[in-house]
Amino acid sequence: LIAIAALLLVVVAERWYWHESAMVAAKTISVQVQHDGQHDFDFFVGKWRQHNRRLVNRQWIEFDSTAVARRMWDGRANLDEFEAETPGGHLEGMTVRLYNADTHDWSIYSSSGNAGAFSSPASVGRFVKGRGEFYEHEELDGRPVDVRFLWEVRSPKQYHWEQAFSSDEGKTWETNWIIDSMKMEGPTL
Repeated sequence: LIAIAALLLVVVAERWYWHESAMVAAKTISVQVQHDGQHDFDFFVGKWRQHNRRLVNRQWIEFDSTAVARRMWDGRANLDEFEAETPGGHLEGMTVRLYNADTHDWSIYSSSGNAGAFSSPASVGRFVKGRGEFYEHEELDGRPVDVRFLWEVRSPKQYHWEQAFSSDEGKTWETNWIIDSMKMEGPTL
């Protein structure tokens, strides 16, 4: 009986050891293959012609815009300027993106020409296989709302961007702004 108990103890200990070894190995591999997203926005550098569809008062409006993006800090930051003539008037915007090498996340701060201040809090997220997802929490008309920004790199000269709101903690999303962009020819900035 003691021999059987000792044998069972050895088998259990061996399984625990291999299980723990496998868990450590999996974590090590995960850390080693963690994507360095420092250059995820490099595609964005340059001049862009954009077509916008924006939901305003439950009606979709369409307008064209331009954006100019610049790379900084060896890809760990970038800045873009956005300009459009909309049915509601002239629109200017600026966005700063900062990469955190420790978390592999981007923090994105934006401002309109009228606001005179950057958005707070930043939207935070990352790219996985050419698709970026970024999230932030805001207040809209006195109520909390989650905001999601999607970036889809379709080619070196084309990307798709969407903004959506959720008032139910991300269970459902309502897209309210879509931009399809084509890179314009010209010198790299």
